[in-house]
Amino acid sequence: MAQPQKSLEDWLAFLGAAELPVLRHTQRELERLHADEAQFNARTVAEVVTTDPLLTLKLLRYLQLHKHRKQEHELVDVKHVLLMMGLDAFLLKVPATPSVEEVLNGHIDALVSLLNTVRRAQRAAYWAYDWALRLHDLHAEEVFVSTLLAHVSEMLMWCFNPVPMLEILHRQRADPALRSVDAQKQVLGFTGMEFQRRLTVEWRLPELLQNLTDPALGRSSRVRNVMLAVNLARHSAHGWDDAALPDDYQAIGELLRMEPERVQRMVQAPPEAAASQ
Repeated sequence: MAQPQKSLEDWLAFLGAAELPVLRHTQRELERLHADEAQFNARTVAEVVTTDPLLTLKLLRYLQLHKHRKQEHELVDVKHVLLMMGLDAFLLKVPATPSVEEVLNGHIDALVSLLNTVRRAQRAAYWAYDWALRLHDLHAEEVFVSTLLAHVSEMLMWCFNPVPMLEILHRQRADPALRSVDAQKQVLGFTGMEFQRRLTVEWRLPELLQNLTDPALGRSSRVRNVMLAVNLARHSAHGWDDAALPDDYQAIGELLRMEPERVQRMVQAPPEAAASQ
């Protein structure tokens, strides 16, 4: 007998009690650092954590659930969080288990889609952080984390609801004109944007991340920075010949006061070369 479809409320309740998975690569890197006393410090651990959107989310979720009543400011800089918690406490209280590979055992197509989404998030976060520095944003770490988590609700659906997510993908491949929001509504009963908005608000995630789903704030430079980086990562996911990329270069150039041609060279350059442009 088929299981009844979970509503958006059902999913929020389920995820609120779930042990969020992390990437297996993350598990291995943390184990490697923990075994090497000379390398085990807040900086190196933070670098590992912030390459994994799911572990970053897990850490922020833990912080909000254990937030001190007198704490006024958001803790978004992962290195500062780790210094405050202590590394051993972090490993104990925010365990890097289970792995997404364990959770998605038997769902290889969903795992591939999840890892592709993670890869896009990593690239987008790198670009958004670089642009935040160019714009002299005093809270560039929040920009980085918010970009990394811009589609975290989609990642959670891939982890815990793989079969319907694959159905959405198959429907869109069969009908290229089918919009994502329509396919999501048909299969899930709600859209990814609705889910992302509810998750970021109820889990009290960084304010900038919440602002991404607010149309009234769409023209703020920080929101534009994140969304332009997310769009660039999506459009360049399969190469640099997507028809939408010239518009991306134009919009990014307007944000950074830079010629579109220079933007194109900058984003396509290796990280070391891009930093000098």
